[in-house]
Parts: sequence; C-alpha cells; structure tokens
Amino acid sequence: MTAIGILYDNLYNITNITMIMNKFTSTDEKIIKATFGIIQKEGFTKATTKRIAAEAGVNEVTIFRNFKNKKNLVDITKDYYLQILIDKLKEIFDFNEDDGIEEYLQSNFAGLLNLSDNDFSIIKVAMEEVRDIPEKKQLISKITNTVIDKLDDFFKNQIEKDNIRDVDSRVLAVMCFSITFQSIILWRVYDKKPSVEIEHYGNSFLDILYNGIKLNCCLNM
Repeated sequence: MTAIGILYDNLYNITNITMIMNKFTSTDEKIIKATFGIIQKEGFTKATTKRIAAEAGVNEVTIFRNFKNKKNLVDITKDYYLQILIDKLKEIFDFNEDDGIEEYLQSNFAGLLNLSDNDFSIIKVAMEEVRDIPEKKQLISKITNTVIDKLDDFFKNQIEKDNIRDVDSRVLAVMCFSITFQSIILWRVYDKKPSVEIEHYGNSFLDILYNGIKLNCCLNM
C-alpha cells in the first residue's frame, strides 16, 4: 500500500490535502481523475471501484493498494478538486486596501463568470452530494464559507474606513453571496440564463445595493 490511504486516515481535512497531493503518483492522479469523472456524470453511488478501475485503466487491486478503500478514494478526490476551486475563489474574492466597493464587486462577478466548466462541475458535485447524502454538507459548506468569509472581511474593512454605514458585515456578505454566486450557479450549472444582458444584471444589482428600493429616501436604522 502507498502512503496515500494511510495519510488520509490521519489527516482528514482540507487543510492537509496539499500534503497528500504532493505524494500523488501518475497512477494516483489517473484514478482520482476517473473517480471525479464518474461522480460528476452519474453521482456518488455509481462510482464503484470496479468502474473507476476500468475508467482509469488500472487493476482494481491497485485502487485498494494505493487508497486503502473506496471511502478514502472518494474523499481524497472531492478534497483534491475542492482545493483547486477554493484556491481560485480565494483569488477572486481577495482584495486590496484601496479597492472600492463597486470595483471589488464587479471584479468578483467577472471572476465567477470566467470560472471554467470543470470548476462549475466541482460546484455541481458539491450540490449533488447534499442531495444524495443529506447529512454530508462538507463540500458545499467549504465553498460557501470561503466566499462569505472573504466578503465579510471586505465589508468590515469598508465600515472601518467609513465608506459604508455601520451595518452587520456578515449579513451584507451573505446577501451579496446569494445574489452573485447563486445567480451564476443558475446560469452556468443549470443553464437558466437571465432575460437581460449580464452586464445590465450586474449594474442593477449594484444600484439596488447602493440605493435600496425605497423612493427618494435612505434607510437610517
């Protein structure tokens, strides 16, 4: 048995997946790619070790020798692809001290739109994991928390600089996440395109965020 399966038994969390990734052989990577391909197309229950081995072009015994068991393999596969996506999301939602609100949110919107089809496949797998295994919410929680935490930090910074009112930064972060991230999920994952141009949609979102929906007044709470 290689060290991968044993390592993962002892390091079962996303923060340590990079350590495991550094030990992958080319065979490990073929198996992981095949596993994700089956999960992506047919769901977790269809990803049997026999099918994975056939897709990867390896002997089924190799899967057990390298990953110890199917659970380890599936968990490593999910964390492997999740880490790739989370690194991209952190980059998209990272900010500089002098970033303005409009510039930052427009940049987020564009960054999400430009994610690859493979990135959205990871998100779709995360969403289907909850549907297929309701008690398992690890992937989708890590994705949403990554984005919301970054937005929260940005809005806290804006409040400290007196650029926006002293509102609950977490609530504002969740609201922006819901509108931007979830809208793009509908477009890219479920092909539910808006009836207006995407640029108009983004500008309308920013207008509502800045100016609210009441006529000729501001909310002072």
